[in-house]
Amino acid sequence: MDPITTEVVVIGAGPGGYAAAFYAADLGKKVILVEREKRLGGVCLNCGCIPSKALLHATHFLAEIGESAHRGITYTKPNVELDKLRAWKESILTKLGGGIAQLAKMRNVQVVAGRGYFEDSNTLRVETEQGNRFIKFEKAILAVGSKPAMPKAFDLGNPRIMTSTGALEVEEIPAKLLVIGGGYIGMELGTVYARLGSRVTVVEAMDGILSGADPDLAKPVMKYAEKAFKQVRVKTKVAKMSTAGKQIKVVIDDGSGTTKEELYDRVLVSVGRTANGADLGLENTKVERDEKGFIKVNERMETADPHISAIGDIAGGVLLAHKAHKEARVAVEAICGEPTAWENIVVPAVVFTDPEVAWAGLTEAEAAAAGRQVEVVKFPWGASGRALTFDRTDGLTKLIIDPESERILGVGLVGHGAGELTAEGTLAIEMGATVRDLAETVHPHPTLSETMMEAAELFFGHATHAYVRKKA
Repeated sequence: MDPITTEVVVIGAGPGGYAAAFYAADLGKKVILVEREKRLGGVCLNCGCIPSKALLHATHFLAEIGESAHRGITYTKPNVELDKLRAWKESILTKLGGGIAQLAKMRNVQVVAGRGYFEDSNTLRVETEQGNRFIKFEKAILAVGSKPAMPKAFDLGNPRIMTSTGALEVEEIPAKLLVIGGGYIGMELGTVYARLGSRVTVVEAMDGILSGADPDLAKPVMKYAEKAFKQVRVKTKVAKMSTAGKQIKVVIDDGSGTTKEELYDRVLVSVGRTANGADLGLENTKVERDEKGFIKVNERMETADPHISAIGDIAGGVLLAHKAHKEARVAVEAICGEPTAWENIVVPAVVFTDPEVAWAGLTEAEAAAAGRQVEVVKFPWGASGRALTFDRTDGLTKLIIDPESERILGVGLVGHGAGELTAEGTLAIEMGATVRDLAETVHPHPTLSETMMEAAELFFGHATHAYVRKKA
């Protein structure tokens, strides 16, 4: 079979890869998109952000049932049918994956199913079910993503020891679940299983959960977890695991000098992610990787090989789908010869725990670590009429402000639906908005978005629903 020729080949059809392929096609390039999985969408769609949010939404109703009695609304005990829950979740993934395939077809982006391997800097071998196919390209964009980390000490070949991929299958509701790692993956999936009825124990080696978020934003999540989970242990490690019949024996080290053994029905290992950089034939190119296996790129997402760019998780940095999507734009524009660069880009983060945590720009902790003078204002959701209407006053809206220019440098949020408010803060930071710009923008009532406006008003000492002494 003769080689296929194309201007741009994109390897990996996740949120970065298909965004790059579609954008390049929109700009007039001939594009081939290579994906090894049968369904497009990558980790995010198939075994990451989308299925986890679907399960969080579904199980949210279970939590609501137990919290409505004081409103005069009571329910009988709910029945969870895991087969139907899995089928509903799968229907969402099928619909989204099919939509991406249809968009590719409409743009004349050729999709080749198989595993890509670089023969050289202009040739990609794709191992398909029908045999090898060769693609000759002018430019390649690598968007092959990452996978859950599984330390060798925990990799016993026992399906009861799960990564996030296995946990999202919800094969059963374990009576006792251990979550190793109190980051966003561990806390989100711990929340799902706790709502389904598992007694969840979280162990985290660091001083607190949700590393990266300011402590005041993580505090309400910890408070919820201490009530919903069996236990959350910080400064605690798992020293060893072994199979014990139908359970997993775990040796816990809490730093006290002694260890103890505990039995769990399942264990979720959520200690980070590693790059999918192996077995790509990169040694046949000039592409360079760092000590952790991530591909080195410059501000235009270009690698050391002039024919190859890299975006998304494989390029390191924060491993977020929307970051990959923006990097796709930069990479394609660079290929098209346009002036573009990844410089001063604000990437918001959202953790879909209960309550949600979100932030963008400079955090309070980062400002303190850098010795940067900032002013911090916080508006409590206990003063929000909208938060009171759904009994979720455990939220907080925080602004990080430059005291001289009064520009908004960072936004932090915690609360029910906090993630939906982050975009306004991100836009304000990107546009160089001042705190007065935000304070003088009329926000609809009653909404949670008003907390952004009132936090800004607090800076000047005249928020309607909170009192502080006015500035001199």
